[in-house]
Amino acid sequence: MVVLGAGPAGLVLGNLLQDSGIDCVILERAERAHVETRARAGFLAANTVRILEEHGLADGLRRRGQPHSTCEFRTADGRFRLEYSELGLGERHTVYPQQELVTDLLKRFLDVGGRVRFGTEAVAVHDTETDRPSVTVREADGRPGRWRARYVAGCDGRHGAARRSLPPGSVRRHHCDHGVTWLGLLAEAPPSLDAVGYAVHERGFAGHMARTSEITRYYVQCERGTPADAWSEDRIWDELDLRMRAKEYGPLHRGSVVQRAVVDLESDVLEPLRHGSLFLAGDAAALISPSAAKGANLAVLEASILAPALAADLVHGDSGRLDAYSARCLEHIWRAQEFSHWMIGLLHGPPGASGPEGESLFQTALRRSRINSLRTSRSRQDWFAEHYVGV
Repeated sequence: MVVLGAGPAGLVLGNLLQDSGIDCVILERAERAHVETRARAGFLAANTVRILEEHGLADGLRRRGQPHSTCEFRTADGRFRLEYSELGLGERHTVYPQQELVTDLLKRFLDVGGRVRFGTEAVAVHDTETDRPSVTVREADGRPGRWRARYVAGCDGRHGAARRSLPPGSVRRHHCDHGVTWLGLLAEAPPSLDAVGYAVHERGFAGHMARTSEITRYYVQCERGTPADAWSEDRIWDELDLRMRAKEYGPLHRGSVVQRAVVDLESDVLEPLRHGSLFLAGDAAALISPSAAKGANLAVLEASILAPALAADLVHGDSGRLDAYSARCLEHIWRAQEFSHWMIGLLHGPPGASGPEGESLFQTALRRSRINSLRTSRSRQDWFAEHYVGV
């Protein structure tokens, strides 16, 4: 088995295959130090935690993860908090930075004899219509190479070799550009509130997400095409203060901005997720906007579905689960996409100025009504909680 990519999907898959006695190798373009330090998501759903615990992959998570169950909305009409662990299905998140989870998964995979080839870039996947596919690679020293296996799992993202190698006409791509851009920030500053903060402001959205006791993730909406380094740190903090209404609700803890990136909010789904001997998982299968913290959770779920399906086929000759893999995953993917799309509409105003018919004003009024419904309606709060945590 060849697995492309050492992110959450590839490493969970590799660990589960290794536990089933299936030999696999993970090919990762980056070096190990980069893999273990690249900061991504940090909110793990209850089902994700259950999967990791069930398979003995949650040691670090149990020691260092922090339970989280509160979000706070700030608008021109005031603020309100939802204790979502007391709503819906009664589930909560666990805050655990993705780079720490990846480090745990990588160590465990290597400790049980797994193989990872760092600095090895997959170039293309070949012969996926046969039972002997291969992957051509560029090795760390620049030399070409080739790996063969019974199956290939593409967990290498939306721009990886797995997607690039799909046969023409074999896939339906569903894509949506939401017309919203965030400046994503990682600050060396303690969290400023004990909740995920969602600020809806006429100047644009701002978000606050704790990562550790000393690190906080912030998002601030900006114009499309804004370079990541266009705003000074003073401007960033002033804008966050304004949008999060620090004068009314308390100052933000300021600190050095140690990482910044521009994120255009897009959604992207491929159907199907199986192409002969090639399977897609993680961002290679579907890209989801960060508005609802679903990406890493979907990746872990997909790996947990694919691993036993591969084991059933390779060990017992039962291909039924592999045949059902794509449909099972897409059901979860589209559910997550629907909620993410709803969140984008809740948190952001309509793009552009109001037209002659007042369309933008109408949409802004609808958004205000949705927020007020979430503030006051228990049934809406239960729906929100179930979908906010669930995958």
